[in-house]
Amino acid sequence: MTVAVLFARADSVYKTLPGCDVFDIERDARTWGGGCPVVAHPPCRAWGRLAHMANPRPDEKDLARFAVRQVREFGGVLEHPNASKLWADQRLPMPGKGKDEFSGWTLAITQHWFGHRAEKKTLLYIVGCETWEVPAIPMQLGDASHVISTGSTNHIPFGQPGWRPAVSHAEREHTPPALAAWLVELARRCKVKVAA
Repeated sequence: MTVAVLFARADSVYKTLPGCDVFDIERDARTWGGGCPVVAHPPCRAWGRLAHMANPRPDEKDLARFAVRQVREFGGVLEHPNASKLWADQRLPMPGKGKDEFSGWTLAITQHWFGHRAEKKTLLYIVGCETWEVPAIPMQLGDASHVISTGSTNHIPFGQPGWRPAVSHAEREHTPPALAAWLVELARRCKVKVAA
């Protein structure tokens, strides 16, 4: 089954995975015609903890709202940072708070489990798949070798116990290959019931 990957990076790992119809900035996810489950990675800088410091394009917030609509209509999963304000804006349920009227629910993961060098806490909004249908989630105990850092925030001072280097901006944005494959498998298991 084909899975549409919406809002991927131009150098996305999804382009190497079989059965993925990848929409990067050149293809423009808003041109996608629907018809299969999705993995959506809409831009998050307008929704994150540091949105007040971001300089998004005027239409950028609406890309995430568009992605929510696609996941609700066709099934699949939307990935966003743990502190994303998109959840409140779109009334998405928080982890452990049940389902919304679209049978969507939220799973909190850590991308470190899938090979990211930083912990990178992440929320997944899932429609069309029950909790017991989710592919096995790898667990990795212990601290990540790196951190996500924005200047001096979220970072122990250099030389202090517990200090860890920060990942690059590009690495912060990349989806680990194991997580990309897992999200595609999850989307393939998502089925949305069509109203009669």
